[in-house]
Amino acid sequence: MAVTTAQPTRPSSGAPPAPGGRRSRGATSGIHGSRWTPYLFLAPFLVLFITFVAVPGVLGIWISLHDWDFLLPNKPFVGGQNYADLLDSGSPQFEPFWNGMKATGIFVVISVPFLVTLPLLLAILLNRKFPGRTFFRAVFFAPFVLGVAVVGLMWRYLLDPSFGMVNGILGALGLPDDTAWTTEQPYAWISLAAVTVWWTIGFNAVIYLAGLADIPVEHYEAAEIDGASAWQKLRYITIPGLRPVLIFIIVTTILASANMFGQSYLITKGGPGDSTRTAIMEITDLGLSQYRMGQASAMSYVLAVFLALVSLLNFWLLREKKSKGETS
Repeated sequence: MAVTTAQPTRPSSGAPPAPGGRRSRGATSGIHGSRWTPYLFLAPFLVLFITFVAVPGVLGIWISLHDWDFLLPNKPFVGGQNYADLLDSGSPQFEPFWNGMKATGIFVVISVPFLVTLPLLLAILLNRKFPGRTFFRAVFFAPFVLGVAVVGLMWRYLLDPSFGMVNGILGALGLPDDTAWTTEQPYAWISLAAVTVWWTIGFNAVIYLAGLADIPVEHYEAAEIDGASAWQKLRYITIPGLRPVLIFIIVTTILASANMFGQSYLITKGGPGDSTRTAIMEITDLGLSQYRMGQASAMSYVLAVFLALVSLLNFWLLREKKSKGETS
């Protein structure tokens, strides 16, 4: 009977096996590919990031240190004077900028609670199984695909105090039909917040739905067996399970609300007076209409610092608490 001796299989790459049957460290695996492969995948993002984020960011800081008018050849260096003017009550930039910051803060305080809680409640409802669930998901998400120009112009006419459909419907129901939705306070803020909620509620709801899908159903079944109420399920299962999603939504919603521009520009035109003229509107007008790019850049970086501090505060407040016995 013939006996055959099995020969050791050589690596497909052609590299000789190392002593002990192990491959040498310098051999390249065909599965993992070249060491440059990750960088090739990152290259498109890095090119876009450097071109549209890093370079404009550095250039913006440089512009904020100059008296920069892009229509004039001379752009004298002024150092931190543009920033100092924002803290000097006698400066012409002081009052408009801080009024814009105040308006921005008011809109954030009014809109963010609704943009965080209402989409959560909507997502919980849409997460249940019922006929037409997919249709209603699409209906609530549909307004978000509209551009801000479409949303602003549409609601500007719907909310018009004289001939708007909103007042017309209220009058048909026997309610006051002369509410100045866009020309008096506090109705102007109510209108801007309501339009923003209507426009973006579907986006946050979709993110919540993705987070709810990751919470095991067994947790809710066990809670029902223990006799937990709907509020207890929400407090002890849903909210903790959505913690990462909740942090993301709160931070991004605050940033989006603080950068509100189109709704105010198109619906209330910054009025009544300058009460809804946000910081972004002031920065845009100063830089693109008055050509004072240095001062506008300084304003934008002051706003960015405020938003960064608010984001860090949110991360700190919503971080997952560690037990005393757990080491960091």
